[in-house]
Amino acid sequence: MFKTLIDFLRGIKHTIIYRKYKSVGRGSTIYKPLRIYGPENITVGKGTLINYKSWLAAMPLTNQSECELKIGDDCFIGDFSHIFATHSIVIGNNITMASKVYITDNLHEYRDVNVPIIKQPIRQIDKVVIEDDCWIGENVCIIGVSIGKHSVIGANSVVTKSIPSYSIAVGSPAKVIKKYDFSTQQWVKVKN
Repeated sequence: MFKTLIDFLRGIKHTIIYRKYKSVGRGSTIYKPLRIYGPENITVGKGTLINYKSWLAAMPLTNQSECELKIGDDCFIGDFSHIFATHSIVIGNNITMASKVYITDNLHEYRDVNVPIIKQPIRQIDKVVIEDDCWIGENVCIIGVSIGKHSVIGANSVVTKSIPSYSIAVGSPAKVIKKYDFSTQQWVKVKN
């Protein structure tokens, strides 16, 4: 029997497409992607599984001098995820990410009402950092913020403000509803 979901999925036959990534660690698998833009700016750690029809991009569309998308070791990125960096997205180690997750460090500009939004430039917002050991639920959007270590982001949440370590956040916009209390060694509800 399989020990983990990753072990199970590695046993299924998939089409794997290799590109000229900056680096891909030993034992990592990137199943047939939907799109890959800027593979020379993408780093994937060892033992990471990026599932079917994900879209990875690292392109300096906002005129940044550097552009990076880093995914750490032993991560699980679900099907149909969309991760688009124009400056910097760093995803730590041991991240579990469900399907259809969207992560970005940029937004489409919309301020000029005399110009169609599609013709306006891309606007750089803050870097994205997801620290180690996080669980990101289905359909989550993470937009220009940081998520602290060992945090959980509930399904369908939209994260527009940084989340501290050892927190559980849900909603749109996402709000912290529980924090881990090291003195009692329990998750405790946060009073809002």
